[in-house]
Amino acid sequence: MASLYTLPQFHSPTHFSKPKTKLKKPIKIKSLKGWKEYDEAVKKKDLARALKFLKTTQTQQQAQQTQPSSSGLYMGNEDGLSFLGTGRDWEVLDACLNADDMKLVGNAYKFLQDRGFLPSFGITRNIVLEGSRDITPTALKSSTGLEASKLSPKKWGLSGSSSAVLVAFLGGTSYLISQGIDIRPNIAAVLGLAFLDSILLGGSCLAQISSYWPPYRRRILVHEAGHLLTGKYFTSNQAGTQFWDEKLENELADGRLSSASFDRYCMVLFAGIAAEALVYGEAEGGENDENLFRSICLLLQPPLPIAQMSNQARWAVLQSYNLLKWHRHVHLAAFKALESGDSLSAVIRKIEEAILENR
Repeated sequence: MASLYTLPQFHSPTHFSKPKTKLKKPIKIKSLKGWKEYDEAVKKKDLARALKFLKTTQTQQQAQQTQPSSSGLYMGNEDGLSFLGTGRDWEVLDACLNADDMKLVGNAYKFLQDRGFLPSFGITRNIVLEGSRDITPTALKSSTGLEASKLSPKKWGLSGSSSAVLVAFLGGTSYLISQGIDIRPNIAAVLGLAFLDSILLGGSCLAQISSYWPPYRRRILVHEAGHLLTGKYFTSNQAGTQFWDEKLENELADGRLSSASFDRYCMVLFAGIAAEALVYGEAEGGENDENLFRSICLLLQPPLPIAQMSNQARWAVLQSYNLLKWHRHVHLAAFKALESGDSLSAVIRKIEEAILENR
């Protein structure tokens, strides 16, 4: 911020004194060291230290802007480093990755929002979702043009790209056996591990291995972009499919769960499935999301009956599908950022830019 000067004081018609103040001051080594420590905190994912530095820097800048100098003039940022913070504040989001303290993550997003960096964050948090709550398979098809089965996760190896991987694996196995290379004991071990992965981890290990295949990797990124974008609209988000909502956490701590919080959480859970269906015409992934949804429904008091559980799932996937459809260009921007391997802060920034471009 440029320094603000008072009008010169005239002592005679032919003479006036100029304020003795330097327009430029040398960059303070201490400030440079502080930003270096900030970089180190972000690199080490030390969110508490990175956020503390930004808050301290903001407080110092505000004090310098209102405190008069020794010459009686109000000065701007005296360390000459205010320009560094403008683009660097975003990087605190990278320290949110794998953070254990979700309230601290929420504080980081709130800090950036207060600074004006996240004008679109949570803009539809209190959206009024109109229409019937009773979503039958017929109503779902009428709204999306897709059968209900297209909006459900598939078992790995039974459809789409995963089936091609399975066929290639079985073909390769048959060829090796025909060449006298008996790998059946190894196959038995692999199938046993795959079975345990499917039961205990929802097939996440096989999905991780399959992600190295480009077409499947793109599908995963489409899925994750759906989670990220919907989470950004409705909750405070972290990386991947980990989301946190302070209101939801407080309600669960009190042993209750409002319908609004439950609806938002379900929409985030089913957003990945909705994104796949929107882009590819059907969903393959999302088995873990569906299993988590069932677990939450069974923890409610009283637990949701099967019929109501199925209706809630259809309602949530329809709402997420429509939200992503309305903001398709934003979902595309999120997907491209993830595909490019951008950091979380860069991904969030590109989402913000895409939203603002179309307002």
